[in-house]
Amino acid sequence: MVSNQISVKPSRIARVLGLVAFLLVLASTGLQLMAYLTGRPHIFGLVPLFSVDVEQNIPTFFSAFLLLFAALLLAVITVLKRNQTASHVSHWTILSFGFLLMAADEVVSYHEQLNEPTSKLLGDASLVLFSWAIPGIVLIVVLAPFFVRFLLHLPTKTRLTFLMAAILYLGGSIGFELIGGGYAKLHGTQNFTYSMIATVEESLEMAGVIIFIWALLKYIAENYKEVRFRFDGDHVNSGGKHGRIGDSHLG
Repeated sequence: MVSNQISVKPSRIARVLGLVAFLLVLASTGLQLMAYLTGRPHIFGLVPLFSVDVEQNIPTFFSAFLLLFAALLLAVITVLKRNQTASHVSHWTILSFGFLLMAADEVVSYHEQLNEPTSKLLGDASLVLFSWAIPGIVLIVVLAPFFVRFLLHLPTKTRLTFLMAAILYLGGSIGFELIGGGYAKLHGTQNFTYSMIATVEESLEMAGVIIFIWALLKYIAENYKEVRFRFDGDHVNSGGKHGRIGDSHLG
């Protein structure tokens, strides 16, 4: 009997995702530089297609894919933990839904709807253009205590990798967002300096999610070794048979 198996290597997946992210950032930076030097803002439509700071383009969908991939891995861990009646299932569940919402937001950018009400609330105290980051900081501060025990429960290597991924992602999505927003409020967004700030922001976000994906894959590999997905087929005769298709090995 032939066993259908798919072997998954976390480091290989992370390298492939990292290479794609690097090429996208390289293409975005090169095209932005060409646009700046030639005075042609679009260059046959390639700049808006590959710019990491433009919505609804190739880098946007790749970033959404990364977040969706992370949400899927978190959902797998949630199911495995629930089957074991292990602790902290709620934390894994919340993280899975959170990354699913982040993937959707990456495409539709509904977080930007917070800019106007936040700016009105802060008035002159708002020193940045993209004020949505301020409610984002408040949300992180509120959620942080809830996840402290969860982080301490994780293996040391996993915990440190999660923290590194979070620092990179939040450093880009909020840290450089605030820097870029402050610069944009003074000098606007149609300049090379702002585009480079936005490039660093998006690069840190992608790097953070890729490291997080690698950490999740390593966590599954080290704690479960083998994850089996069973597909129950249709009954083809009176006896009926259930087929198990595909064993995934992570190592």
